[in-house]
Amino acid sequence: MKKAIKFSVYILVVVMILAGCSGNGGSKKAPKDTLRLIAPADLATLDSSLAVDAGAFEVMNATQEGLYRLDKDDKAEPAIATGDPKKSNDGKTWTFKLRKDAKWSNGEPVTAHDFVYAWRRVVNPKTASEYAYIMYDLKNAEAINKSEKKPEELGVKAIDDHTLQMTLNEELPYYKELLSFGTFMPLNEKFVEKQGSKYGTTVDKTLYSGPFVMKDWKVEDEFSLKKNKKYWDKDNVALKGIDYKVIKDEQTALNLYNNDKVDSTELSSQNVESNKDKEGFDTNLESATYYLQLNLQDNKDLQNKDLRAAIAQSIDKKSYVDHNLNDGSTPIDTFSPKKVFTNDDKQDYNKLVKPPYTYDPKKAKASLQKAKKSLGKDKIDIEFLTFDQDNAKKDAEYFKEQVEKHLPGVTLSIKQQPSKQKIALTKKGDYDIALTGWGPDYPDPMTFLDLYHSETTKGETGYDNPKYDKIINDGKTVLLKDPNKRWDELAKAEDMLLDDAIVVPLYQKGKARLTKKEVKGRIIHYVGTKEYKHVKLDR
Repeated sequence: MKKAIKFSVYILVVVMILAGCSGNGGSKKAPKDTLRLIAPADLATLDSSLAVDAGAFEVMNATQEGLYRLDKDDKAEPAIATGDPKKSNDGKTWTFKLRKDAKWSNGEPVTAHDFVYAWRRVVNPKTASEYAYIMYDLKNAEAINKSEKKPEELGVKAIDDHTLQMTLNEELPYYKELLSFGTFMPLNEKFVEKQGSKYGTTVDKTLYSGPFVMKDWKVEDEFSLKKNKKYWDKDNVALKGIDYKVIKDEQTALNLYNNDKVDSTELSSQNVESNKDKEGFDTNLESATYYLQLNLQDNKDLQNKDLRAAIAQSIDKKSYVDHNLNDGSTPIDTFSPKKVFTNDDKQDYNKLVKPPYTYDPKKAKASLQKAKKSLGKDKIDIEFLTFDQDNAKKDAEYFKEQVEKHLPGVTLSIKQQPSKQKIALTKKGDYDIALTGWGPDYPDPMTFLDLYHSETTKGETGYDNPKYDKIINDGKTVLLKDPNKRWDELAKAEDMLLDDAIVVPLYQKGKARLTKKEVKGRIIHYVGTKEYKHVKLDR
């Protein structure tokens, strides 16, 4: 799956805060129909085949459209598809009828051929898409991505311009929601091929099918969107534009909010108490988890399981959440989040997981002694890769202090990098330990667990557990007919991953924010990204 790292980025970025982008003086009124937002990092790309970070997916959700969008309850609703697909008797072949009035921003029609081209491009190994794995449920997708079959053999075809057919390996109950995800967006072949490697890197080298189009994009500074006049449902898009300013300092964002230049902003821990009684204050627990990801490849010490276990037991997560975050986040010992994946009986998958490690300084020291004896050394140096956002240094220093305090002889060296560089370093396995985060792409535990299948993570962490892989493979095939057994087995796989201490869970993300009462209709999906199509500004 996409490497957890991405989502390190993904989810750090999924922290995109609503705030104003404006160089105007404070005396000028806020624009009546333009929503102002703050992006904590610049966009890496708007190529749907290559995008991996939450910021890009948020903007793509506004500027692109696939077969479905998610409604306020995170359920799929028709977009370019006119309704539910017609399914074959075995549930594996789905046939979609497409809208005839869907157009690209250059006026050309969006057709079934655009989906075929886009999906083949994702799984084509020459594209090197990090999200190729997310299409592995399509017939032949994995074999194509491994160069064992040709892209033309992918289980998708255009029956005609407005009829698309796809074939799955197995019927999946959540697949319609997954089709709303950014990687499944259509692409105009003629336009993309003309731009080549530059596609998605600038405003004029990107084509749009969604409610908005990019208007401006100044690297590491600001970018803005405007309403798409060619969009089939433009009459139901109230905003004329969305402005983003790239700002990494949360205090600056709060100052903009207080000066009425910002529509909403997230609050850092030190600002929660002084703002919690203000109108528009809100906290909520989200679906993303943050954790340390350990790399077994370059730092040979980390290949020692006892050392990894020591690290997993050395961090006081509750103190971190209470003092560093104070935003509704909660400490967690599992990889998967709480209260996100529930069955028809409202049972929480997370409760099936039995995490082997919790914060325990005595056990941490005992594990460390075993590791030192096995390694034959008393001094252990580890590099800790993290982001360069405003609060990242403070957080990194907390983790460093905890590890070094409870694990004598272990030294953690902090390495901060901008999001783009951090993603690149994590992707190629150039780190020892990385702070990362992940949020679900679809409503099933597999969206987390598939991240550490050996085929997904081999270049990033070096983790390769055949028993884990088997459960993940079975969870996509033979176990689908027995949902209860499937959940039990997936929970066993998560137990296995946690016991191997490849991930060290820290917390489930909460957010504290201030939002102007004028902002109406914003949807923050529990699964997926933010939705601005129906936002209205009452000012």
